Amino acid sequence: MSLFLIVALPFLGALLPGLMNSAGRQACAGVTFMVSLLAMVGLLSHLPAVLAGEVLTARIAWLPLLGLNMNLMLDGLGFFFAALILGIGLLIIAYARFYLSRDDHMGEFFTYLLLFQGAMVGIVLSDNILLLLVFWELTSLSSFLLIGYWKHLPDGRQGARMALVVTGMGGLAMIAGMLILGQIAGSYDLSVILQHRDLIQADPLYLPALILILLGCFTKSAQFPFHFWLPHAMAAPTPVSAYLHSATMVKAGIFLMARLWPVLSGTPEWFMIVTTAGLVTMVLGAVIALFKHDLKALLAFSTVSHLGLITMLLGTGTAFGALAAMFHILNHATFKAALFMCAGIVDHAVHTRDIRRLGGLRRMMPITFVLATLGALSMAGVPLLNGFLSKEMMLEEALHTTLFGLPWLVPVLAVIGSLFSAAYCFRLIAHTFLGPEHRNHAAEPHDPGAGMWLPPAILIVPVVAIGVAPFLAEPFIKLVTDSVLGGAVEASNAHFKIWHGLVPALWLSILAVAGALVLLWLYAPALELWDRAPRPEAKAIFHRVIRWSVAAARAVMEPLHDGSFSRYGAIMALFTVAAGVYAWSTGTVAAPTREMQPAGAVATAGWAMLVAATISMVFLHRNRLLSLILIAIVGLMVSIGFVYLSAPDLAMTQITVEVVTIILLLLALNFLPNRTPKESGARRRAGDIVVALSAGLATMGLSWHFLLRDAVAPSLSGFHLENAHDGGGGDNVVNVILVDFRGFDTYGEIIVLGIAALLIYALTETLLGGRVRARLLNRKPDQPRAGDMHPTMMVVLTRVIMPVVLLIGFYIFLRGHNEPGGGFIAGLIVSIAVVMQYMASGFAWAAARQRYPYHGIIGAGVLVAGLTGIGSWFVGKPFLTSDFTYVRIPPFEKFELATAALFDLGVFLAVLGAVMLSLESFSRLARRAHEPESDHPMDVDPSRDDPPSAPAPARGEV
Repeated sequence: MSLFLIVALPFLGALLPGLMNSAGRQACAGVTFMVSLLAMVGLLSHLPAVLAGEVLTARIAWLPLLGLNMNLMLDGLGFFFAALILGIGLLIIAYARFYLSRDDHMGEFFTYLLLFQGAMVGIVLSDNILLLLVFWELTSLSSFLLIGYWKHLPDGRQGARMALVVTGMGGLAMIAGMLILGQIAGSYDLSVILQHRDLIQADPLYLPALILILLGCFTKSAQFPFHFWLPHAMAAPTPVSAYLHSATMVKAGIFLMARLWPVLSGTPEWFMIVTTAGLVTMVLGAVIALFKHDLKALLAFSTVSHLGLITMLLGTGTAFGALAAMFHILNHATFKAALFMCAGIVDHAVHTRDIRRLGGLRRMMPITFVLATLGALSMAGVPLLNGFLSKEMMLEEALHTTLFGLPWLVPVLAVIGSLFSAAYCFRLIAHTFLGPEHRNHAAEPHDPGAGMWLPPAILIVPVVAIGVAPFLAEPFIKLVTDSVLGGAVEASNAHFKIWHGLVPALWLSILAVAGALVLLWLYAPALELWDRAPRPEAKAIFHRVIRWSVAAARAVMEPLHDGSFSRYGAIMALFTVAAGVYAWSTGTVAAPTREMQPAGAVATAGWAMLVAATISMVFLHRNRLLSLILIAIVGLMVSIGFVYLSAPDLAMTQITVEVVTIILLLLALNFLPNRTPKESGARRRAGDIVVALSAGLATMGLSWHFLLRDAVAPSLSGFHLENAHDGGGGDNVVNVILVDFRGFDTYGEIIVLGIAALLIYALTETLLGGRVRARLLNRKPDQPRAGDMHPTMMVVLTRVIMPVVLLIGFYIFLRGHNEPGGGFIAGLIVSIAVVMQYMASGFAWAAARQRYPYHGIIGAGVLVAGLTGIGSWFVGKPFLTSDFTYVRIPPFEKFELATAALFDLGVFLAVLGAVMLSLESFSRLARRAHEPESDHPMDVDPSRDDPPSAPAPARGEV
């Protein structure tokens, strides 16, 4: 299976749960399970190649000039993490099917879950750091939706916001770091960056890049001092917590540190920052976890602690440390996912997660007791379980690590962290399942059906199997470690064994377990000391920082952004003028190199009319209708100017835009007073005059400067003129630029145009549903209207003109690649033809004959343009790369076929739909106000023999 399909499957599958929600819980969970299973099967199909040491790649040039390419890479490290994400994801889906209640929207939950899964798979398979950043931010957004899934819970909403803020800010820092890293290496492809270790570490920007990237990794993986967000994310449903804490989200930062390990590690900066952060996080998380009474809170802080352990191992910069880190990632994923599921089972059965209200559940919930006990003992580092092996390797690495010049510091802190870690594991077992039974539960404790206990049981199998036979995992973990090392250092020759002899690491492990049992025996006085000890509350600090940040932002922004558009315009204009004056006065303006050309009579007359209309607009702008006429004159003169300067495409576009805009504004003026109220005083008007004159003079000076001087650098117009025919297959350079050279800009513009039309439609719907609708229905015209709202002459004329205009639009569309025209102009021309039908026969008659909704036309246009651009991927070309050829079909002459025509068709449909949806929206308002319902196209009903009665005279008429 293609690597692209493996990444795309969760995103494509996210469409299915919502559609299957009405079919029932089983169908909704089933289709989600099948999507993940198919992606997992596709991943496993590459296992033989990965085991053989191959690195599989898939590449598509997306935006090569920006360095953003759809490049994917599958090696041992990527396969390891992708297998964890998809494999544990399958168990989470099965578990969630039985965990969620009937009141929960299953389709919404599984949609979010698949989006999250797809983003994580995209991160671990990306071979381009810019693409990785896209998936990185998608994990923050999708995890926000998952953590806040139970919207009715304040803790869920607060936890989701906290996670988004912390990881989002770290993501912004990481973007900057990644851009610096790509600039140093000369490429944004990971496979290239990983080959430039010496170049990157010798660059003076290495330290800024390292710090910025580690900020992103630490925030995502909840390393101190950003550890506080992860425990608050436990407000999410337990399936989310199990998935997020074991195989996804928090492991993203760990993965990125492992992926960039060959080029970032091995320096004193890496060692000091990463090792110190990992040690502090490991100890702090373990200490806090011991004194948490909520089962999920205890497990959440244990995740923080174990993430610190892995980070510390990666920070040491040794091959053995990397090997131990990869091994513990596997072990932690298995026992932590199982433990969270067991906590969810207890909560589901007993209706509480408070350890103080639990106890004695071993008899009432024996299956859950066995699974949770095995998982907790593995997390505690008890022999014959997988957690013991990787924790003993951690202690061995700690014994050989010197920090701050102190050889004893890392081993002592590692033992303290291990001691508290074992203590909270023993407490979880003893205070939840052992001891006396509590009989005051809200529900009778019982083991659930196999649907809930089977997924954690499957995860406990490798916990025991690897603990008893560690050689089962050794070859694969070493393969993964080799991918991490990337040739930076020699691979470790260590072996996974249950018994290494009476080595120091074993004695440290025994000391940690024994100390944990003593600490559990003394738990009551230790808890009392903990409660009395003053300590900062991370959540309160976070909210305080947020309040301070918001207050500071308001203090700066409110005086500047007060909603006054005139102030914004004045600031921008004056700043631009000041910059121009500075450039002019410092001697950077060269002497003229060209002579002024004489202005002809036609150009002078057009300029005079343009100036006259503009000046008249200044003095007569309070009359809205007259202002609209003056604006139309200005637009007309600009169009004539384009014709005079031999720019027919621009002239045609300007004329059609003017017609459509004037009609739209006329409809809008129908709901506004005739005159604009006087709001500005004399002082304000004087300031506006100064700003306007300054901006006008500056614009004139800039134009004068460029028109009288030769270009310093080669103009892009020369490139377009030379390559329009050979590169784009067209002689109309303007159209080739729009649909080929700058097709991406055009694609974005039609999307914006469609969004604007949809917003106008939404605004109209809002107006028609509120008080405005009542006002419109009760509105009385100020003056009597003429008796010919739909005159026969205009109706007949529009019927005759309609096919002619459509034919012209079709002709303009087809000729656009080689002659003035194109999809944009054709869309405006056809829009005018359709608008004429609305104007002639009214909204009701025209709307009744409308076959296709304008929303759909907009969507079809964007879809056609997008699919045309995607088509180039299948031939290995960048997005929106056009192609063309010439064919001859007897008896016709040779003619051109170009893919740009399909893109132009998308532009045509989007423009037509956007213009008509906007005009239709205003027409609907107008109909509510004035137009009577009528199914006839004209005032005279041809089906009636007697003419309509004359309108009643208005009041005051004789």
